[in-house]
Amino acid sequence: GSPITSEERRLRDKKHLNDITAARLPPLHHSPAKLLSIEESIAIQIQQKEAYEEMQAKLAAQKLAERLNIKMLRFEPEGEASMQYREVRDED
Repeated sequence: GSPITSEERRLRDKKHLNDITAARLPPLHHSPAKLLSIEESIAIQIQQKEAYEEMQAKLAAQKLAERLNIKMLRFEPEGEASMQYREVRDED
């Protein structure tokens, strides 16, 4: 026998697999894994940690507000509320 290439071997194995089973691999929805440098990996981990901590802080604040029954109202110092006070008039 003549030696077969790896591509031919892969095709032969795939055909054999198709003959013996109806199972199929699910389609790949994401790109395959890629290698990252240590610097890139650390930067991503730091970014994920900061996002996680920010989310945890928001959740903790929300739970605390619910527990203390605090209602957050809109504050507009330049809005209608400031007009309810006395008007400034010249005394001339």
